[in-house]
Amino acid sequence: MTTNTCAWFEIPVADLERARNFYGAVLGRDMSRLDGDPNPMVAFTDMSDAGVSGHLYPGKPAAAGTGPTIHLAAPDGLEATAARVRKAGGEVVSDPIEIPSGSFFYATDPDGNSIGFFEA
Repeated sequence: MTTNTCAWFEIPVADLERARNFYGAVLGRDMSRLDGDPNPMVAFTDMSDAGVSGHLYPGKPAAAGTGPTIHLAAPDGLEATAARVRKAGGEVVSDPIEIPSGSFFYATDPDGNSIGFFEA
């Protein structure tokens, strides 16, 4: 039994390689493409990673800025992450928002998927 509320997430993208390049550049990591059933995907972490993770898959994204928002860890702070979002073709859509456990900002990826980047 897991104690995490989230077990796995999937983000639909129109162009799998473009999304792989975007998320890889923003998060500063290699993202593996897995071509298998039920469809090709690009994993955020190794499939054996015990932490909560997810993948990108070929699909129809929600209308720009709508749909669920997945919050990802900002690997080296919000400012540096926001700069990489812009450089990689995404859009930062909010200033940092302070909450008791840290801060985050909202952004959209090149497909318009709503994403957040969090710093503890």
